[in-house]
Amino acid sequence: MKVFSSTAAFREARHGMACTLGFVPTMGYLHEGHLVLVRRAKAENGAVAVSIFVNPAQFGPKEDFARYPRDPERDLALLEKEKTDLVFMPDAGEMYPHGFVTWVDVAKVTERLEGSTRPGHFRGVATVVAKLFNIVEPNRAYFGEKDAQQVVVIKRMVADLNMSLEVVVVPTHREPDGLAMSSRNVYLNIEERQAALVLWKSLGLARQLWSGRERSAEILKQQMAALIRKEPLARIDYISVADPETLEELSEARHGALVSLAVYVGKTRLIDNITLLP
Repeated sequence: MKVFSSTAAFREARHGMACTLGFVPTMGYLHEGHLVLVRRAKAENGAVAVSIFVNPAQFGPKEDFARYPRDPERDLALLEKEKTDLVFMPDAGEMYPHGFVTWVDVAKVTERLEGSTRPGHFRGVATVVAKLFNIVEPNRAYFGEKDAQQVVVIKRMVADLNMSLEVVVVPTHREPDGLAMSSRNVYLNIEERQAALVLWKSLGLARQLWSGRERSAEILKQQMAALIRKEPLARIDYISVADPETLEELSEARHGALVSLAVYVGKTRLIDNITLLP
């Protein structure tokens, strides 16, 4: 496994590879959900590259950039075990050098859900991912569907800017009790960890109502909200039933609709989602 901190050095190694390259962009503090992406990339390509970069551009001024969990030594040990070929670990100065003024702004799909709550977040995400795609030059890039809106934004960017790669979306990896794996789960204490299950329970309720032929998006959201409010440690940011491509809110839930939510458990903001299927 080769580890690089400079763009020039990474590119030199990349251009010496004749095989297809799968790429997994991460912010580090890796968990099993990340490793599932690495294994999928490894299985479908001749080599796999992983980036580790906590991107300051996607954090708001009141968000948790400074305390976002970091453990690069542990991350590298996990990637070594997975036989990762290349690791790119730039610092902020490498990605945003002095005088940097160019940003990627994907319209419409960034204005809802996470975008309405976290202004500027997706500008930071789209910009850093575009830069990483240009540096890594992958054939395929792998993302988890837990960050459903991020996937929509990146797919839109790749299509609109004629980027020559395939975006591969991998199902959310969950703990045995259903909690979606996230680096932010480390913030939860024992009581909050148990309370966080209310996200998965509320999504399960939506699926149950849908299976019972409830089609009113408003009723689905109301019932989910009522369940979440029974948990004293939980506070709803948003609940959505939306078109999976445009992210526009639906009045009638339909096959393929994206049911998503953001909920504060204690001080930790968690997101999750499901797609309504038969």
